[in-house]
Amino acid sequence: MKGKILLIEDEVRIADALTYGLEKEGFTVKVLHTGLDAVKAITDFQPDVLLLDVMLPGMDGFEILKRLSYEKSFGVLMLTAKGEIIDKVLGLELGADDYMTKPFDMRELLARVKSLLRRVEDVKSLEKASSFVEIRGVKLYPEERRVYAGESLLELTPKEYDLLSTLFLHQDRVYEREQLLDLIWGMDYIGGTRTVDLHVGRLRKKLGSDYSDVIETKHGVGYKVSGGAL
Repeated sequence: MKGKILLIEDEVRIADALTYGLEKEGFTVKVLHTGLDAVKAITDFQPDVLLLDVMLPGMDGFEILKRLSYEKSFGVLMLTAKGEIIDKVLGLELGADDYMTKPFDMRELLARVKSLLRRVEDVKSLEKASSFVEIRGVKLYPEERRVYAGESLLELTPKEYDLLSTLFLHQDRVYEREQLLDLIWGMDYIGGTRTVDLHVGRLRKKLGSDYSDVIETKHGVGYKVSGGAL
């Protein structure tokens, strides 16, 4: 599995070590040491995964996330020396896919990057297959990250969309709550599986009574989306 990695890290020593490890695995790596040109670099380089430090000169990682479109087609793994829960929650709510606190093991970082790449490739394969996917009256448009329930456009948060698209991407597959938590929120997310249940509840409310049953509960296991008739 190869991919393009944009690394934004102001500590040169850490950036050099990460670049060496990633390039050794066959990744193409571009490095920035400040956040000032981050958005332009993302547009020009079109990475598969963004490794984003929080504490950056010029523009911090949170501000960069705010300026990114929710329609991003790459994974975001945040890197920080901080360990406060509020920083983790803020980064994830702003659209980051995963989070690692320094110092970290290079092998774990590589595993996280490869996991993000698999998710990105799943989304891209869905985009190639069709401009939209329709299941039981609910239409999901991957390229625009839009979802319609009947004729109504739903206003979804990034995590709500990611959760629904994961279920749509693998129709009829039952996902355990722990699997969804790892896929959508990252392996070290501190919220617990109750987070998945809460987001499913919000999705069902936004889908409305006519379409909420598109997300099926497998009691004692997790959730799935099925193409059967309502």
